[in-house]
Amino acid sequence: MIKTDNTAILLIHCPDKQGILAVVTEFINVNKGNILYLDQWVDKEDEQFFMRVEWSLDEFEIPREKIEEYFATLIAHRLEMKFNLYFKNVKPRMAIFVSKMSHCLYDMLARHAAGEWQVDIPVIISNHLELEHVAQRFGIPFKHIPISKENKAAQEAVQLELLNKYRVSFVVLARYMQVVSDDFIQYYPNKIINIHHSFLPAFVGAKPYHAAHARGVKLIGATSHYVTADLDAGPIIKQDVTHITHKDTVEALVRKGQDLEKIVLSRAVAKHIERKVLVYGNRTVVFE
Repeated sequence: MIKTDNTAILLIHCPDKQGILAVVTEFINVNKGNILYLDQWVDKEDEQFFMRVEWSLDEFEIPREKIEEYFATLIAHRLEMKFNLYFKNVKPRMAIFVSKMSHCLYDMLARHAAGEWQVDIPVIISNHLELEHVAQRFGIPFKHIPISKENKAAQEAVQLELLNKYRVSFVVLARYMQVVSDDFIQYYPNKIINIHHSFLPAFVGAKPYHAAHARGVKLIGATSHYVTADLDAGPIIKQDVTHITHKDTVEALVRKGQDLEKIVLSRAVAKHIERKVLVYGNRTVVFE
C-alpha cells in the first residue's frame, strides 16, 4: 500500500524543448518511483516549460538525501532547469502576522485545527495586543512587537530572530497593518503571503470600502500575493470577486469584503502549503 505522505515533489521550469516531460518521468520511473500527480504547462510566448510532479518514495532507489544532487547532475544542469524539491512529510512552518482585525486569523486557525492543512503554526506575531486571546484560544504562542517609525528597523530584527528561533519557513500577513521593509523581505523571498482588497490602486487609505461605496462600485474583490519590494505588486496567487448593488450599505461591503479576504487568503495559503505555486518573474503558475 502506498503511503501518500511518503512522497517527493518537484517544481520545475526551464526553456521549452522537446522531450523534457519524458526525461523527468524516466528519471522517476527507472528508479522505481510511482508517479501520483503530474501537471505541466508551456508558456508559448516566453517559450518556458513549467511542471509539478509528485511521486511515492516507498520503493524509490535513490536515497531521499541524494535526490536533489542526482536530479541536478543528471537532468537540471543539462536542460538549464530551475527546480525546487520538497518532501510531503516535512511540514512547512507558518508564522502569522496580525494587527487588530481577526477575520483572516480565525479562518486560518480554524482550518488548521480541523486538519485541513498539513502545516505547523509555531507563532503568531502582532504589533497590537487585541488578538492575543485568539492565539491563547488555539494554544499558539503570541508575541507582541509594537512598531513605530522610530523603532521599525530594531523591531523587525526582533521579528526575524523569532522566526529563526521557531524555524519558520514562510510568513502570512493576515491583515497585518504594517509595510514590511525591503530588508525583511530579502530573508523570505516569495515566502511572505499578503491579502488585501482589490480596489488598489483606485481606493487607497484606511477606509477603502467607504470610498468604494461612495463611488457606487458594482463589485468588490480580494487579492493574495507574495510580498516584494514593490508594494502590493508581487506575484499574485489567488483573486476573487463578489457582486454588490446599490442596496448594499458600507457595513455590507465591509462584511462581504472580509468574507472574500479570508477565503482568498486561505486558498492562497493552501496552494503554498501543497507546493503548487511556482513563481516566474512577477507571475505565478498555480497548479490544480
